[in-house]
Amino acid sequence: MPGREEKIPPAKLTFVQYVILSIFLVLAYGLWSLQVRKNDEYLNRAEQNRIRRVAILAPRGKLLDRDGQIIVDNYPSFSALLLRDQMRDLNADAQKIADGLHMPVEDILDKIRRYQLAHKPAFEPIIVKDDITPDERAFIEAHRDEFPELETLMVYRRLYPKGGFMAHLIGYVGEVSEDMLNSPRFELYEKGDIVGQSGVELYYNDMLMGKDGSRRVLVDSHGREVGRPKDAIVSAVPGHKLKLTIDIDIQKAAERALEGKNGAIVALDPRNGEVLAMVSRPTFDPNDFAVRISSNEWNQLVNDPAHPLLNKAIQAQVAPGSVFKIIMAVAGLQEGIAQNLKVNCQGGGIFYGQYHGCWVKEEHRVHGVTDLTKGIYQSCDVFFYTLAERLGIEKIAKWATAVGIGKKTGIDLPNEVSGLMPSEEWKLRAFRQKWFPGETISVGIGQGAVAVSPIQLARAIGGIAMGGTFYRPHVVNLQDLPREYRHLAASNGPDAVHVPIDPKNWITITDAMAGVVKPGIGTAPSAYLQGIDFAGKTGSTQLVSHAFLQSHRNAKEQYKGNGWFVGITPRRNPEIVVAVLFEGGEHGPLAARIAAQVIKAYVDKQRQVRNNPTLFSDKADPGSVPMAGIWSAPAPSGGKNGTQDEIADDHLHGGTFMMTLDRSGPAHFARIPSAGLNGRGAD
Repeated sequence: MPGREEKIPPAKLTFVQYVILSIFLVLAYGLWSLQVRKNDEYLNRAEQNRIRRVAILAPRGKLLDRDGQIIVDNYPSFSALLLRDQMRDLNADAQKIADGLHMPVEDILDKIRRYQLAHKPAFEPIIVKDDITPDERAFIEAHRDEFPELETLMVYRRLYPKGGFMAHLIGYVGEVSEDMLNSPRFELYEKGDIVGQSGVELYYNDMLMGKDGSRRVLVDSHGREVGRPKDAIVSAVPGHKLKLTIDIDIQKAAERALEGKNGAIVALDPRNGEVLAMVSRPTFDPNDFAVRISSNEWNQLVNDPAHPLLNKAIQAQVAPGSVFKIIMAVAGLQEGIAQNLKVNCQGGGIFYGQYHGCWVKEEHRVHGVTDLTKGIYQSCDVFFYTLAERLGIEKIAKWATAVGIGKKTGIDLPNEVSGLMPSEEWKLRAFRQKWFPGETISVGIGQGAVAVSPIQLARAIGGIAMGGTFYRPHVVNLQDLPREYRHLAASNGPDAVHVPIDPKNWITITDAMAGVVKPGIGTAPSAYLQGIDFAGKTGSTQLVSHAFLQSHRNAKEQYKGNGWFVGITPRRNPEIVVAVLFEGGEHGPLAARIAAQVIKAYVDKQRQVRNNPTLFSDKADPGSVPMAGIWSAPAPSGGKNGTQDEIADDHLHGGTFMMTLDRSGPAHFARIPSAGLNGRGAD
């Protein structure tokens, strides 16, 4: 009816009331959530807008030599950063900032563009320039009001020895890569972290890394610093110092000896496995990586055919040449074959229907009747061809593997290679072919498929000269590490392995090695050291066949063979073993001269330190070994008054003496884990 008021149905009215109530409830909950439930979260966000956190980067631990001298230190450096969480147009300030930092504006704009395209979070700053100068730092401090987005960060950068000294052993640092972040070892690190990339820096990275701190500053709405809150600074914790086994004087001698040459030198103490020196050439300067290496410099290093980044001491895999004959001698004597073996070397011989020449044939002479001793000091190939034929590849491989050929030594450095010791099983697995007896002949003189690294040869020859005790090489002593990091040095296998070598065989081999450097009979008389009990073994290896060189005469210079020498002092139970790989050196005697320089440096130092000018003398009885002892003896009778009733306290005495070895009986060794070999000549 007209004029009649229409009433809202009760159901609809109730629905509207509930909707309004729901809206008020949601608003009330939102208000409660903002003011009560999320109070801490929003308070924290407000603090973040008001407080800026600046990182304090921890310095890496210093590297020291065995005597505590600093090898690698840190120096403070400053980097210029652009803070992207400031509400400013970074592109607008780029030109003025570039002028103040003495750099092209295009570089700054390019960095900004790359960060924007990568969609990186706003809190991640842009590193504009590393290692800024004092005047550039002053520019930043003077323009903080004008450029609040411009900040400095103090960084401790590595200060390495100059000229690539110890570069391969020490390694270098750099920004953690994407591949590293994807590995379990670096999963807790973040982009931008500086970590070890090679050498000791990489292997002991977790120990050398410190714990970063931070400082907090109050900023206004324009991002300008206006003060500091309480407890503003959390101090950084420096990384642990690391003492190496390196003897800096021996290292210097090795560096000088290899200067201008390509190759590697390793000096070990075979009594415990300590690395005294390690050199690889050509080298690089790790200081180039301390700031930020350019892509051009990196490409030059990577593409250099001489491989300057390769640590040839532990990563070169080349044939050992005649140095392998020492291992052949161990196998031949322990298997009871070489004791009475004599061959008549006429410059070569036929084995399995193929003629194999001796190196002496190139000098138009022969070795004549040769036994094992002469075969070692004159390096007669024919003798060891014959011994290889008698032994067979399986017995050769058994003893070579026992002394460490074809296996990693377990040194505490990254990326060590294992080398290769061929066998019937290896060829079947690698090529699905059987082993032919004729292949054994070249193995007998360290050629063919045999491949070793200098560290392997140093450990093998040093262990043989120690009577069969082989220690794991290491550049850091376990007891010098904090307890929580000792697993790093102890994770690479047993510290020592004993291979049973009959004492008579041990004496025969080491005496023959002493003849190698003896004038008039050995292959390396030019390396002879007057008055020093110096022994070793030369070796040389071909890179290509003689037939190839004859057909490519212009390639002779390009394919020069390698020279090898492994030397020890003294000849038995030596204190030092030096392995030298001289790439392109062709002949072992040249490598022997290099090793002699390192040996002499060690002897001269020890004679001075121990105040004993006859130490390591070649006049000592070679059939004796030095022993040390401590004992007590009663003091002379008689008291103060000279009566017999009073007895004086015992006196403690100490000294060294020589003990003559009984060549007919067994020697006694310390209880060390055995390799489980029982050759016919072993006890």
